[in-house]
Amino acid sequence: MATALTKQATKSVSLQGTDLHLAFGPNQVLRGVDITVDAGKTTTVIGPSGSGKSTLLRVLNRLHEPHRGDIVVDGRSVLKDNPDELRQRIGMVFQHFNLFPHRTVAENIALGPRKLRGLSKDAARELAIKQLDAVGLAAKADSRPGNLSGGQQQRVAIARALAMEPQVMFFDEATSALDPELVKGVLALMADLASGGMSMIVVTHEMGFARTVSDNVVFMDHGTVIESGTPEKLFDAPESERLQQFLSQVL
Repeated sequence: MATALTKQATKSVSLQGTDLHLAFGPNQVLRGVDITVDAGKTTTVIGPSGSGKSTLLRVLNRLHEPHRGDIVVDGRSVLKDNPDELRQRIGMVFQHFNLFPHRTVAENIALGPRKLRGLSKDAARELAIKQLDAVGLAAKADSRPGNLSGGQQQRVAIARALAMEPQVMFFDEATSALDPELVKGVLALMADLASGGMSMIVVTHEMGFARTVSDNVVFMDHGTVIESGTPEKLFDAPESERLQQFLSQVL
């Protein structure tokens, strides 16, 4: 993997969610969740399906507004900020790639910098090629997403997020839609970002990644944080019976 990812053009920042609550009708999805990622560090969120992990990421970048709690970026609350401006600071990579099929790979990446950062068409394409080179796909710049493998499309989605020069990156099950043989390359790219000092929150079922790349691990179940701490603490000496049960099923 190209080493360009190890050089962050934008300062990484800390992000903290405190006492976050969210309900959809009678369904309480988040029940007082606390989560922190320090500047330049990686926090992974693990837990069973339906535990609120993906919803937590959507609340932290205000795709869903919390019913209670606070979100603090770089030491200040952002709940009163323009949510679109907040999302320019937070790059998000979803489980499904969400690329525009009728646009080329380079056009997919250039669109955000042109529309939101005001770059010219030429400058945005130059940036897109640079980001594609960083993820090893410069040769695919003029291809359509449908002509790429799932792993390649996910790397394009990561390049698209990085083109906005985010201060924090969110990954929501970025490898779960991929064939097993494609997972390794995307995880390596994410690990490269982490080692380069990008602040990251990663929702994942990849326990090996959580153990080796994370600075902090959060275990969620039924909309609450059951346990959190270093990978060594959670994986080698889990305190809660629920986490012990979960690890026995996934390791």
